[in-house]
Amino acid sequence: MRIGLLTEGGYPYASGEAHGWCERLVRGLPGHDFALHALTTDARQDARGPGELPANVRLAGSAPLWGDVPVARRRTAPEHPGGRSAGRRARRRFVEHFGDLVAACAASAAGERATGADGQADRFASGLYGLADLARAGAALPALLRSEAAVRVLEAVCHGPGAAPVLQGAQVTDLLAATAELEPALRPLALDWYGDAGLAGVDLCHATSAGAAALPGLLAKRFFGTPLLVTEHAVRLREHYLTDPTAPRTAPVRVLLAAFRRALAAETYARAALITAGGTRARRWQERCGADPARLRTVYPGRDAGPFAAVPDAAPDDSATLVWTGAIAPDKDLVGLLHAFAALRREVPAATLRIIGGLGADPEAAGYRAQCRALAAQLFPDEAVDARSAGENPVSFEEFGGPAAPTPADAYDSATVVVLSSAVEGFPRSLVEAMFCGRATVSTDTGAVCEVIGGTGLVVPPRNPRALAEACRALLADPERRARLGAAARARALELFTVEQNVAAFRGIYLELIAQAPGGPAGCGATAGDGVPRPFARPAESRMPEGPSPTGAARTPSWARAGGRARRTRYGAAGEPAAGQVW
Repeated sequence: MRIGLLTEGGYPYASGEAHGWCERLVRGLPGHDFALHALTTDARQDARGPGELPANVRLAGSAPLWGDVPVARRRTAPEHPGGRSAGRRARRRFVEHFGDLVAACAASAAGERATGADGQADRFASGLYGLADLARAGAALPALLRSEAAVRVLEAVCHGPGAAPVLQGAQVTDLLAATAELEPALRPLALDWYGDAGLAGVDLCHATSAGAAALPGLLAKRFFGTPLLVTEHAVRLREHYLTDPTAPRTAPVRVLLAAFRRALAAETYARAALITAGGTRARRWQERCGADPARLRTVYPGRDAGPFAAVPDAAPDDSATLVWTGAIAPDKDLVGLLHAFAALRREVPAATLRIIGGLGADPEAAGYRAQCRALAAQLFPDEAVDARSAGENPVSFEEFGGPAAPTPADAYDSATVVVLSSAVEGFPRSLVEAMFCGRATVSTDTGAVCEVIGGTGLVVPPRNPRALAEACRALLADPERRARLGAAARARALELFTVEQNVAAFRGIYLELIAQAPGGPAGCGATAGDGVPRPFARPAESRMPEGPSPTGAARTPSWARAGGRARRTRYGAAGEPAAGQVW
């Protein structure tokens, strides 16, 4: 099966959890061919370049969602006998379609819900696909989106009747900023990914978000009828809501962009054949954004349990080491953890705390780590036995790869209790790894923590150092309870959160979706005389390369081309038995 894997800001250009999940998926399904179409989100990703890809993955296309559009990516209109009039027609069509799109966003921002929701969704879809058809006809869509015509359309909508008050106050600088951000968001509509060598030749599109990565999948569904699968471990729309208030944007720009992203997510959910969520919280967000519960399915992101198999089931009974792992950032609330540990030390003087991990992507991460180090030095100044001995701080800040923690498994091996103190959390990867190691855990009730832990660990309210300290003290004082919880945690993790479980789920989903769409473009592509699709009527050999083409793309053999001269074999022409032959 040929899968069009659509990514945004992750695989194969960036490291992190999204990259790791894609890598585990494609390596776990070597029988499928993945045509990877990647959107990069900053200059560093393009400068770094793609990582090494498995044999069954081909980087079929990449494009930036930042900066100016590369010249090679721009579509230019073909020669037309009436050049100027053709340009005017293209501009008129652009004004019409772009007007529909931004008018639907403005109406959504104004709070039109009950009576106008369906109509505005249809208007947004009409504008979106109208712009795609315009680009496919050869218009230079990125240039149009940055033109004065786009600004005037946006101005008319924002200052027109029915617009939200915040949009009615938009200034020229706001309109320019909004069009500058809408162009990269709509850039996938104008890419050269929709030919036979691209998404026209896949059986299924698998988008890793309902944002910009889903746009090529929506167009493949519209142009070729290709089924669309959407997977979200962290809902991209929720991330925009969390990050946009801190972004340097004015209120009109934030409101308009939020409305656009909300409308795009709703359109993606409406057109997707199936939507998978990485947990219950992500699923609730998808339902709230309009996803049909009947087409939602929870598939937990898998982790490789192999590196943790050798870790003993439980720590020694007399140990008292707390271990925190992760990417240091303000939302991890390490300040609260340090205060909780200070309270714990008053009752368990032998307790130690290991904070293991590098800096997160948050720009304030470095300053936050320095703040935590200073707080640890203040809370535990110098615990030397006399004036001449060197003191040791019971709190250590380490990174993986050091002599004390070469790997995560070594860190969990030293843990009596694993602690998660986050105020904001998505899918808690560190907890899953601790569960693989059979360690008892104390966590804050945030994100998907309760869903992951089940009844195999202690959960306390976030930003409550006293409750965190009491839960840690209870487990340190009860080795038998720690062993019971650790064993239950390991059994739960091996059942629900392994790579094998995740890969098996998507293997079944791929087969399920392609079975429901037997007339797909690549896997089938033919119909009987009565118009009923003939499953798998086009053989896989029809797409074998016949030497390199001038553009470097694989050729379709002449005997397999639709409408071309069929080579007669003993089976006759068009795949039917020749006279006198039997099957």
